Amino acid sequence: MTSNQVHGLSEEAVDEGAVAHYLQQNSDFFERHPQLLARLRLQHPRNGATISLIERQVEVLREKYQALEQKLAEFVRVARANNLLAEKIHRFTRRLLRAAQRAQVLAEVESGLREDFDAFHAVLVLPRPQSGEGEAAGEAASGFMRRVAPEDPAYRSFDGLFSLSKPRCGQIRDSQLAFLFGNEAPNIGSVALIPVGSEAPMGLLALGSVDRDRFHPGMSTEFLSRMSELITDALARA
Repeated sequence: MTSNQVHGLSEEAVDEGAVAHYLQQNSDFFERHPQLLARLRLQHPRNGATISLIERQVEVLREKYQALEQKLAEFVRVARANNLLAEKIHRFTRRLLRAAQRAQVLAEVESGLREDFDAFHAVLVLPRPQSGEGEAAGEAASGFMRRVAPEDPAYRSFDGLFSLSKPRCGQIRDSQLAFLFGNEAPNIGSVALIPVGSEAPMGLLALGSVDRDRFHPGMSTEFLSRMSELITDALARA
């Protein structure tokens, strides 16, 4: 084979793809021609300077290392955030387990949301008992919990949420914001809607935030679902 031929190809037929293929198939090429390795010069990807092939390889490895380091840092951040959230759910669970009466359950839910989850805009909406006798035993009207007629159009506007039986995060209609948060509605940037109840909807827990990005459609709702189950069981027990 002459210097003008590579695996049977003439010099005119050799293109970049053929060269790349040849080098891939002959990984010992530069071991057999070390003088070429020292003479090869490449352009630095950032500053445009000319560097050797070895320097470029070191740069590639450094970039890969930095990318892996960033991924590891993100994994650690997410793990720490999940661990902190798990601790909050644990404290929330213990609060509800200690509550024997319905009024205590409602008080612990409200204080737990505020103190452990920084949910300063929260409302629990429960349908009024079918008897029409007003509040259920052990309940008292508050800014956090309120009863509404099951046929209330504003309450029924959440039927789609109830049919899915799982939390939803993001923005909601202005009429729904006004129904849930009243005078505070203009300040609410994002909302987490959490159905309360197992088979039939027992009610709706709404968490509002002035931060438009705190509750967004792409966030995980696993912990919100756990919170819903805890509240559902505590209310059913009390």
